Amino acid sequence: MQTSATRTSNRPRMKPAAQRGFSLLEMMVVIAIIGIIVGAVLFSATIVGRDRDRYAEQEAQRLRSLIDLLHEESLMQTRDYGVMFTETGYRFYLYDYKTLKWAEIANDQMLKQRALAPQLNLVLALDGRDVPLLPDFDAQEIKNPEPQVMVLSSGEVTPFSASIYRNREGGHYIITAALDGGLDITEDGFDAR
Repeated sequence: MQTSATRTSNRPRMKPAAQRGFSLLEMMVVIAIIGIIVGAVLFSATIVGRDRDRYAEQEAQRLRSLIDLLHEESLMQTRDYGVMFTETGYRFYLYDYKTLKWAEIANDQMLKQRALAPQLNLVLALDGRDVPLLPDFDAQEIKNPEPQVMVLSSGEVTPFSASIYRNREGGHYIITAALDGGLDITEDGFDAR
C-alpha cells in the first residue's frame, strides 16, 4: 500500500502503461471485430461466386421457357418449329410446308435470335453425343438451315441436352428435353428447379 504524509491509501499501485497487458474485455472486442470482418469477406465471396453463374442460370431458364412456349405454340397452331444452336447462341425456325424449308422466325420478339452473354458457351448433345456447332451465326452463311432440335405439332420434341456454362468454370446448367416435351434443368448434376 502506498502511504502519504497525510493518510494511507487503499488503492493498488498502478503499473506504468508500458507494463500493463490487455484486459479480457479488450481482447474480446478485437476478436469480435475480426470475426465480423472475416464473416463479411466470406459472405461477399459467396455472393460473387453466385453472380458469376447467374448469367448461365438465367440463360438456361430463358431457353427452357422459350422451348416450352414453342411446344405450346406447335400444339395450338399445328406447326412444326426448330431450334438451331451455335456455341454462342440459338435461333428459332418454322417449317414452311409450301417451300418444304425451314424459315427463320424474324418478326416475333419472343422468338428472335438469341446471343449468349460473351462469357457463356453452349454445348449440345443428341443421343448422348456432342454435336459440332458453329461458333456463331455469322461464322458462315447458312443457306439451307437444318435445326438440330425440332418441336413438332404432334407434341414430340427432339430429345436433347444443352449445357450452358461460363468459360468452363463455375456452374454448368443443363437443359434436358424428353421426347414428350418435358424439360428439366440441372446444375452440375443437382436439381436446380
